[in-house]
Amino acid sequence: MSRLIVVSNRVALPKETRAGGLAAAMYAALTENGGMWFGWSGRAVDSPGPPQEQTEGAITYVTVDLTRAEYDAYYNGFANRTLWPLLHYRLDLVDYRRDTYRVYQRVNRSFARTLAPMLQDDDLVWVHDYHMIPLAAVLREEGVKARIGFFLHTPLPPPDLISALPGHRALMDALTEYDLVGFQTAGDRQAFTDYMRDVAGATVSYDDVVTTPSGAQAHAVSLPISIDRDLVAAQAVRAHNQVTVRRLRDSLLGRWLVIGVDRLDYSKGLNDRFLAFGRFLERHPEHRRQAALLQIAPTSRGEMPEYRVIRNELERQAGAVNGRFAEADWVPLRYVNRTYPQSTLAGFYRSAKVGLVTPLRDGMNLVAKEYVAAQDPEDPGVLVLSSFAGAADELSSAVIVNPYDVEGVADAIHRATTMTLPERKRRWRDLNSVVANWTIADWREAYLTMLANTRA
Repeated sequence: MSRLIVVSNRVALPKETRAGGLAAAMYAALTENGGMWFGWSGRAVDSPGPPQEQTEGAITYVTVDLTRAEYDAYYNGFANRTLWPLLHYRLDLVDYRRDTYRVYQRVNRSFARTLAPMLQDDDLVWVHDYHMIPLAAVLREEGVKARIGFFLHTPLPPPDLISALPGHRALMDALTEYDLVGFQTAGDRQAFTDYMRDVAGATVSYDDVVTTPSGAQAHAVSLPISIDRDLVAAQAVRAHNQVTVRRLRDSLLGRWLVIGVDRLDYSKGLNDRFLAFGRFLERHPEHRRQAALLQIAPTSRGEMPEYRVIRNELERQAGAVNGRFAEADWVPLRYVNRTYPQSTLAGFYRSAKVGLVTPLRDGMNLVAKEYVAAQDPEDPGVLVLSSFAGAADELSSAVIVNPYDVEGVADAIHRATTMTLPERKRRWRDLNSVVANWTIADWREAYLTMLANTRA
């Protein structure tokens, strides 16, 4: 069995929680195969020292620090103020600067040169997300012969949007230095192959092997990430009598709950979601005093000005909805900027009659799958899901909405809250079957099998 090397922007160290998602999947894969997890330590310091290394069982964790200037330019700058909005179709928010791009390249070069001497020819190297796009190209320059795969967890926009980024060719060509390039959806994979063929002049085979004019070759695949369905379902059952979950249910006083759980980000469509919930209450007064929206939105990247604007706007909108509709014993919209353990969220999901997942653009959105997994089979809630979330490709039995259509989302909330039990059960059975039959373990095993078979 080849040794697995995971490379990600952040490393989930042994004492950190891995309740679900990518961190838990990588930990499981590394535990089974043995290997190394390499990436940024999460620290920005004045004078970085050598890589820090620690071992737990079969896993070696290797982390490197960034300088404060590198953190500002590489992470806050090019990764999150240039690439993130571009990948989420927000050209109006793309802030491109040559100096931050140079630092992005320099940090990737430094990461690669630190990692290269630690690699063996028969390793499988799995690199994650947009922070690390140039890594394979530098590893190849350093003489690394191991198979290297990449997975993009965000969407990939079509070629005309990618082409708006200065230096787009160099960035996209860097992806072809990977042996296997994974995407969340067939549409994302198609965007990549269309760009490489139409803009970069590459050839694309019937099975999506991209060959560039320089001879670089990469296999493009779509492989949707998933969850540990059984774990989430068990957490939801156990959480029924958890103090925090019980307090939430008690506070509703028999009313029904609509829930949204999202990182605080402009891609999540929270402004439009709040507007839609207000419109729902306006158009369906019979639901007033009966409905409560709980929106959990932990703050992220709070030091960036655009995120402070989002938070201020959402606070204003929440106040406007509550100011218009609230009564002495009823607050329709609860807006919370804090995190909860995964086990508690599972209990919240099970308590909610409606799961509202309406991002403007999302690579996958695992909250949608977690909401499904957490439901009571005898009395399941209804998932209202944006057509622009990657999960919509699989979860077609949800109530699918256009998140830009405020009236349409309001109608969907009304439809979900008035849906008959037989229809709710039918829809949930279809959704649960999807989530149960393709888990995060299936995802990682399928990807690693394909990577192991490249260049064989």
